[in-house]
Amino acid sequence: MNNLKKMALSALIALLPFQAGAAEVSKPAQEKTKQAATASNVAKATPATPTYKPPLRGAPAGRVGGGTRGATDRESFSLLALAPDHIGYTVQDQPCLYWYISKPTAYPVELTLTERNAVKPLVETTLKAPDRGGIHSVCLADYGVKLRKNVQYKWFVTLVTDASHRSKDILAGGIMSLVDAPPSLQDRLKASAGNATSVYAEEGLWYDALGALSSMIDASPDNTELRKQRAALLEQVGLNEAANSDSRP
Repeated sequence: MNNLKKMALSALIALLPFQAGAAEVSKPAQEKTKQAATASNVAKATPATPTYKPPLRGAPAGRVGGGTRGATDRESFSLLALAPDHIGYTVQDQPCLYWYISKPTAYPVELTLTERNAVKPLVETTLKAPDRGGIHSVCLADYGVKLRKNVQYKWFVTLVTDASHRSKDILAGGIMSLVDAPPSLQDRLKASAGNATSVYAEEGLWYDALGALSSMIDASPDNTELRKQRAALLEQVGLNEAANSDSRP
């Protein structure tokens, strides 16, 4: 009996190195499986690149100003309103507006919002001087302003480089309008699995598409895939310089 116990114990000990080796071999396989699952989850969580389909209605003119202009003999800025070159639409009565500046500055930036044919602005305020180059936002909800349906609004951002000589201002702006939501919009949003940006873009709702994507970037500022998607969206309306700022590492 003792001999049998010894033989069984010897057999068990002989198996141990093999089993340990098998465990070591299985760890890389497990890690690869985890990595593949993680990559799959990231792919599912990152929406597809949105395709903006401009609305059929509306006048062609929409974006104004922008481009590079000298503030002084030694300094120049590029200021862009992130608006399409036609009237941009939204289904939100208090959308956020986005603009781009090529570099930080201590010069003040003014925001102006008016109804297209009105004289008195609905909003006329000075924003915080941009402490970085890139894309910035301002939301109408912060000023208690609500858009009215089917009214065209002009909005501008103005870099004031010399308060005594306003002819030196650098100005950029766009035109927007609050419209009725397409009949299928809510159903499409519910079925979009978090990809609201593409739904808005395909429905021709520029400000909502840009706002949805920018909100995701604000929540995950290091997500390069989201920034690439915004860059692609901006390129579709000719805002290449602003797009490049999102494409840079």
